Amino acid sequence: MPATRFPLVYADNLYMLSGMAEAPLREPTFLVLTALAETPLHGYAVIEDVLRISDGRVRLRAGTLYAVLDRLRADGLIEVEREEVVQSRLRRYYRLTALGARRLTEEAARLRHNADAAHVRLRRGGLLTDGGAA
Repeated sequence: MPATRFPLVYADNLYMLSGMAEAPLREPTFLVLTALAETPLHGYAVIEDVLRISDGRVRLRAGTLYAVLDRLRADGLIEVEREEVVQSRLRRYYRLTALGARRLTEEAARLRHNADAAHVRLRRGGLLTDGGAA
């Protein structure tokens, strides 16, 4: 097995990253963390930013978003930065924690590594067209 910059061991459906058992992030989770990497956002703003980041491919429903946010809070990857009342409704702003920033960085590196490997193989196989799409 060739050495990689990001040693991964696949066991029991979990990746071992930096000695911690962490499964790869699902796309909605990855995109929510990405949206929160720049600035704290409230729920609806996260939904809009994920739509922008994904070029319209991923449209989060409120139920999905809040399930992701609850899980990320429980895992210590995000936290509530502040709350405010707007038109008699509570609006929570979420921000990435240091642990969340590290996890997003690791996942982005893992995805980049895999995408680079795919492009190399496609290029070698003569299947990669200009612009990088197969």
